[in-house]
Amino acid sequence: MPTQTEKGQTFRALHERDGAFIIPNPWDIGTARLLAHLGFEALATTSAGYAFSAGQRDNTIKRQEMLAHVGAIVTATDLPVSADLQNGFGHAPEIVAETIRLAAEVGLVGCTIEDATGNQDSPLYDVRLAVERIAAAAQAARGLQVPFILTARAHNFLYDAPNLDDTISRLQAFEKAGADVLFAPGLPDLAAIGAICSAVSKPVNFMVGIKGKSFSVSELAAAGVKRISLATSLYRAAMTGFLDAAREIKDTGQFNFLDKCVTTPELNKLMGI
Repeated sequence: MPTQTEKGQTFRALHERDGAFIIPNPWDIGTARLLAHLGFEALATTSAGYAFSAGQRDNTIKRQEMLAHVGAIVTATDLPVSADLQNGFGHAPEIVAETIRLAAEVGLVGCTIEDATGNQDSPLYDVRLAVERIAAAAQAARGLQVPFILTARAHNFLYDAPNLDDTISRLQAFEKAGADVLFAPGLPDLAAIGAICSAVSKPVNFMVGIKGKSFSVSELAAAGVKRISLATSLYRAAMTGFLDAAREIKDTGQFNFLDKCVTTPELNKLMGI
Protein backbone atom coordinates (compact mmCIF):
# COMPACT_ATOMS: atom_id res chain seq x y z
CA MET A 1 0.00 0.00 0.00
CA PRO A 2 1.52 3.36 -0.98
CA THR A 3 1.77 6.04 1.69
CA GLN A 4 -0.56 9.03 1.75
CA THR A 5 2.33 11.21 0.59
CA GLU A 6 2.98 8.89 -2.34
CA LYS A 7 -0.70 8.93 -3.24
CA GLY A 8 -0.70 12.72 -3.09
CA GLN A 9 2.33 12.88 -5.37
CA THR A 10 0.68 10.50 -7.83
CA PHE A 11 -2.50 12.55 -7.81
CA ARG A 12 -0.64 15.79 -8.45
CA ALA A 13 1.30 14.18 -11.30
CA LEU A 14 -1.97 13.21 -13.01
CA HIS A 15 -2.84 16.91 -13.18
CA GLU A 16 0.55 17.83 -14.58
CA ARG A 17 0.92 15.33 -17.42
CA ASP A 18 -0.35 15.87 -20.96
CA GLY A 19 -3.96 15.11 -21.85
CA ALA A 20 -7.06 14.56 -19.74
CA PHE A 21 -7.69 11.80 -17.21
CA ILE A 22 -10.93 10.33 -15.89
CA ILE A 23 -11.59 10.19 -12.16
CA PRO A 24 -14.69 7.99 -11.59
CA ASN A 25 -16.93 8.17 -8.55
CA PRO A 26 -17.55 5.04 -6.45
CA TRP A 27 -20.09 5.14 -3.65
CA ASP A 28 -18.83 2.23 -1.52
CA ILE A 29 -15.86 -0.08 -1.01
CA GLY A 30 -17.06 -2.62 -3.58
CA THR A 31 -17.44 -0.11 -6.39
CA ALA A 32 -14.09 1.45 -5.50
CA ARG A 33 -12.41 -1.92 -5.92
CA LEU A 34 -14.18 -2.59 -9.20
CA LEU A 35 -13.02 0.75 -10.62
CA ALA A 36 -9.47 0.12 -9.44
CA HIS A 37 -9.50 -3.30 -11.12
CA LEU A 38 -10.60 -1.69 -14.39
CA GLY A 39 -7.45 0.40 -14.38
CA PHE A 40 -8.55 3.89 -13.34
CA GLU A 41 -5.73 5.89 -11.77
CA ALA A 42 -7.60 7.84 -9.09
CA LEU A 43 -11.03 7.95 -7.47
CA ALA A 44 -13.41 10.70 -6.39
CA THR A 45 -16.25 10.14 -3.97
CA THR A 46 -19.80 11.20 -4.77
CA SER A 47 -21.71 12.87 -1.96
CA ALA A 48 -25.05 12.37 -3.74
CA GLY A 49 -24.33 8.74 -4.66
CA TYR A 50 -23.49 7.92 -1.06
CA ALA A 51 -26.52 9.81 0.26
CA PHE A 52 -28.85 8.00 -2.15
CA SER A 53 -27.37 4.64 -1.16
CA ALA A 54 -28.29 5.52 2.43
CA GLY A 55 -31.81 6.57 1.40
CA GLN A 56 -31.15 10.26 1.96
CA ARG A 57 -31.01 13.42 -0.13
CA ASP A 58 -27.71 14.95 -1.10
CA ASN A 59 -26.32 17.48 1.39
CA THR A 60 -28.00 15.77 4.35
CA ILE A 61 -25.03 13.63 5.44
CA LYS A 62 -23.22 15.17 8.39
CA ARG A 63 -19.47 15.79 8.34
CA GLN A 64 -18.48 13.01 10.74
CA GLU A 65 -20.45 10.40 8.81
CA MET A 66 -19.16 11.62 5.46
CA LEU A 67 -15.55 11.53 6.62
CA ALA A 68 -16.02 7.98 7.89
CA HIS A 69 -17.47 7.02 4.51
CA VAL A 70 -14.69 8.59 2.43
CA GLY A 71 -12.12 7.12 4.80
CA ALA A 72 -13.47 3.67 3.96
CA ILE A 73 -13.09 4.45 0.24
CA VAL A 74 -9.48 5.52 0.89
CA THR A 75 -8.62 2.15 2.44
CA ALA A 76 -10.38 0.14 -0.27
CA THR A 77 -7.63 0.46 -2.90
CA ASP A 78 -4.10 1.74 -3.49
CA LEU A 79 -5.42 4.67 -5.54
CA PRO A 80 -5.37 8.35 -4.56
CA VAL A 81 -8.82 9.55 -3.49
CA SER A 82 -10.38 13.00 -3.65
CA ALA A 83 -13.70 13.63 -1.92
CA ASP A 84 -16.79 15.66 -2.64
CA LEU A 85 -17.04 17.61 0.60
CA GLN A 86 -19.90 19.83 -0.54
CA ASN A 87 -19.60 23.32 0.97
CA GLY A 88 -17.16 22.18 3.63
CA PHE A 89 -20.00 21.45 6.09
CA GLY A 90 -20.29 25.02 7.25
CA HIS A 91 -20.53 28.59 6.07
CA ALA A 92 -17.61 30.15 7.94
CA PRO A 93 -14.12 29.96 6.41
CA GLU A 94 -12.67 28.51 9.61
CA ILE A 95 -15.13 25.60 9.44
CA VAL A 96 -14.07 24.88 5.86
CA ALA A 97 -10.41 24.98 6.92
CA GLU A 98 -11.10 22.48 9.71
CA THR A 99 -12.84 20.19 7.21
CA ILE A 100 -9.70 20.20 5.05
CA ARG A 101 -7.56 19.17 8.01
CA LEU A 102 -9.99 16.41 8.95
CA ALA A 103 -10.08 15.24 5.33
CA ALA A 104 -6.33 14.72 5.35
CA GLU A 105 -6.56 12.81 8.63
CA VAL A 106 -8.74 10.13 7.00
CA GLY A 107 -6.25 9.70 4.15
CA LEU A 108 -7.66 11.89 1.40
CA VAL A 109 -5.23 13.63 -0.97
CA GLY A 110 -7.78 16.06 -2.38
CA CYS A 111 -11.31 17.38 -2.13
CA THR A 112 -13.79 19.73 -3.74
CA ILE A 113 -15.37 22.71 -1.98
CA GLU A 114 -18.36 24.40 -3.62
CA ASP A 115 -19.81 27.91 -3.44
CA ALA A 116 -23.39 26.64 -2.98
CA THR A 117 -25.02 27.58 0.31
CA GLY A 118 -27.70 24.90 0.47
CA ASN A 119 -30.30 27.68 0.79
CA GLN A 120 -32.74 27.74 -2.14
CA ASP A 121 -33.55 31.40 -1.57
CA SER A 122 -29.89 32.39 -1.82
CA PRO A 123 -28.14 29.44 -3.48
CA LEU A 124 -24.65 30.91 -3.93
CA TYR A 125 -22.37 32.54 -1.40
CA ASP A 126 -21.60 36.19 -1.92
CA VAL A 127 -18.41 36.36 -4.00
CA ARG A 128 -16.36 37.85 -1.19
CA LEU A 129 -17.33 35.13 1.30
CA ALA A 130 -16.95 32.43 -1.37
CA VAL A 131 -13.38 33.56 -1.99
CA GLU A 132 -12.60 33.80 1.73
CA ARG A 133 -13.79 30.21 2.15
CA ILE A 134 -11.50 28.95 -0.62
CA ALA A 135 -8.59 31.01 0.71
CA ALA A 136 -9.04 29.43 4.15
CA ALA A 137 -9.24 25.96 2.60
CA ALA A 138 -6.10 26.60 0.54
CA GLN A 139 -4.18 27.83 3.56
CA ALA A 140 -5.20 24.72 5.51
CA ALA A 141 -4.18 22.49 2.60
CA ARG A 142 -0.76 24.14 2.35
CA GLY A 143 -0.25 23.53 6.06
CA LEU A 144 -0.70 19.77 5.74
CA GLN A 145 2.19 17.31 5.88
CA VAL A 146 1.02 15.60 2.67
CA PRO A 147 0.33 16.86 -0.87
CA PHE A 148 -3.34 17.84 -1.15
CA ILE A 149 -5.23 19.02 -4.26
CA LEU A 150 -7.95 21.59 -3.47
CA THR A 151 -10.66 21.90 -6.12
CA ALA A 152 -12.93 24.96 -6.01
CA ARG A 153 -16.40 24.62 -7.52
CA ALA A 154 -18.54 27.44 -8.94
CA HIS A 155 -22.16 26.31 -9.06
CA ASN A 156 -23.67 29.18 -11.06
CA PHE A 157 -24.86 26.90 -13.88
CA LEU A 158 -26.85 24.64 -11.57
CA TYR A 159 -29.31 27.39 -10.67
CA ASP A 160 -31.61 29.87 -12.38
CA ALA A 161 -30.14 32.56 -14.65
CA PRO A 162 -26.67 31.02 -15.10
CA ASN A 163 -24.01 33.48 -16.15
CA LEU A 164 -20.76 32.44 -17.82
CA ASP A 165 -19.00 35.71 -17.05
CA ASP A 166 -19.84 35.40 -13.36
CA THR A 167 -18.70 31.77 -13.35
CA ILE A 168 -15.38 32.70 -14.95
CA SER A 169 -14.93 35.60 -12.53
CA ARG A 170 -15.54 33.32 -9.56
CA LEU A 171 -13.14 30.66 -10.83
CA GLN A 172 -10.44 33.25 -11.47
CA ALA A 173 -10.91 34.54 -7.93
CA PHE A 174 -10.74 31.00 -6.54
CA GLU A 175 -7.54 30.40 -8.48
CA LYS A 176 -6.02 33.57 -7.05
CA ALA A 177 -7.13 32.47 -3.57
CA GLY A 178 -5.08 29.27 -3.87
CA ALA A 179 -7.27 26.58 -5.45
CA ASP A 180 -5.32 23.91 -7.35
CA VAL A 181 -8.16 22.87 -9.70
CA LEU A 182 -11.20 24.80 -10.95
CA PHE A 183 -14.61 23.23 -11.54
CA ALA A 184 -17.97 24.54 -12.78
CA PRO A 185 -20.61 21.79 -12.99
CA GLY A 186 -23.45 22.09 -15.48
CA LEU A 187 -21.65 23.92 -18.29
CA PRO A 188 -23.90 23.88 -21.38
CA ASP A 189 -21.53 23.33 -24.29
CA LEU A 190 -17.95 22.97 -25.46
CA ALA A 191 -17.68 26.69 -26.18
CA ALA A 192 -18.35 27.53 -22.53
CA ILE A 193 -15.94 24.83 -21.40
CA GLY A 194 -13.24 26.20 -23.69
CA ALA A 195 -13.85 29.73 -22.47
CA ILE A 196 -13.31 28.66 -18.87
CA CYS A 197 -10.20 26.64 -19.67
CA SER A 198 -8.74 29.66 -21.50
CA ALA A 199 -9.60 32.04 -18.66
CA VAL A 200 -7.65 30.23 -15.93
CA SER A 201 -4.16 28.79 -15.69
CA LYS A 202 -4.88 25.95 -13.25
CA PRO A 203 -6.31 22.56 -14.34
CA VAL A 204 -10.05 22.41 -15.01
CA ASN A 205 -12.32 19.56 -13.95
CA PHE A 206 -15.40 18.82 -16.06
CA MET A 207 -18.33 16.85 -14.67
CA VAL A 208 -19.91 14.27 -16.96
CA GLY A 209 -23.42 13.29 -15.93
CA ILE A 210 -26.01 15.68 -17.34
CA LYS A 211 -27.88 14.49 -20.42
CA GLY A 212 -27.13 16.75 -23.38
CA LYS A 213 -24.31 18.43 -21.48
CA SER A 214 -21.74 15.63 -21.45
CA PHE A 215 -19.03 15.22 -24.06
CA SER A 216 -16.37 12.71 -25.10
CA VAL A 217 -12.91 12.56 -23.57
CA SER A 218 -11.33 13.71 -26.82
CA GLU A 219 -13.69 16.68 -27.12
CA LEU A 220 -13.10 17.73 -23.53
CA ALA A 221 -9.33 17.37 -23.84
CA ALA A 222 -9.37 19.49 -27.00
CA ALA A 223 -11.31 22.17 -25.09
CA GLY A 224 -8.59 22.25 -22.45
CA VAL A 225 -10.08 20.04 -19.70
CA LYS A 226 -7.54 18.19 -17.56
CA ARG A 227 -9.76 16.08 -15.26
CA ILE A 228 -13.11 14.42 -15.98
CA SER A 229 -15.32 13.33 -13.08
CA LEU A 230 -18.57 11.39 -13.33
CA ALA A 231 -20.62 12.63 -10.35
CA THR A 232 -23.58 10.28 -9.78
CA SER A 233 -23.44 8.84 -13.32
CA LEU A 234 -22.24 5.37 -12.34
CA TYR A 235 -24.60 5.18 -9.37
CA ARG A 236 -27.54 6.14 -11.57
CA ALA A 237 -26.46 3.64 -14.22
CA ALA A 238 -26.41 0.92 -11.57
CA MET A 239 -29.83 1.93 -10.29
CA THR A 240 -31.17 1.96 -13.85
CA GLY A 241 -30.08 -1.66 -14.26
CA PHE A 242 -31.58 -2.53 -10.87
CA LEU A 243 -34.93 -0.93 -11.73
CA ASP A 244 -35.04 -2.50 -15.18
CA ALA A 245 -34.47 -5.96 -13.69
CA ALA A 246 -36.99 -5.44 -10.88
CA ARG A 247 -39.63 -4.16 -13.30
CA GLU A 248 -39.09 -7.10 -15.63
CA ILE A 249 -39.66 -9.49 -12.73
CA LYS A 250 -42.71 -7.59 -11.44
CA ASP A 251 -44.35 -6.90 -14.81
CA THR A 252 -43.52 -10.01 -16.84
CA GLY A 253 -42.47 -12.74 -14.44
CA GLN A 254 -39.36 -13.22 -16.57
CA PHE A 255 -35.68 -13.17 -15.60
CA ASN A 256 -33.98 -12.31 -18.88
CA PHE A 257 -31.81 -9.74 -17.11
CA LEU A 258 -29.76 -12.65 -15.75
CA ASP A 259 -28.32 -13.22 -19.23
CA LYS A 260 -26.40 -9.93 -18.92
CA CYS A 261 -25.43 -10.18 -15.26
CA VAL A 262 -21.89 -10.49 -13.97
CA THR A 263 -21.59 -13.69 -11.91
CA THR A 264 -20.76 -13.94 -8.23
CA PRO A 265 -17.37 -15.63 -8.88
CA GLU A 266 -16.55 -12.86 -11.35
CA LEU A 267 -17.38 -10.20 -8.78
CA ASN A 268 -15.25 -11.99 -6.19
CA LYS A 269 -12.33 -11.93 -8.63
CA LEU A 270 -12.85 -8.32 -9.68
CA MET A 271 -13.03 -7.11 -6.07
CA GLY A 272 -10.08 -9.24 -4.99
CA ILE A 273 -12.04 -10.97 -2.23
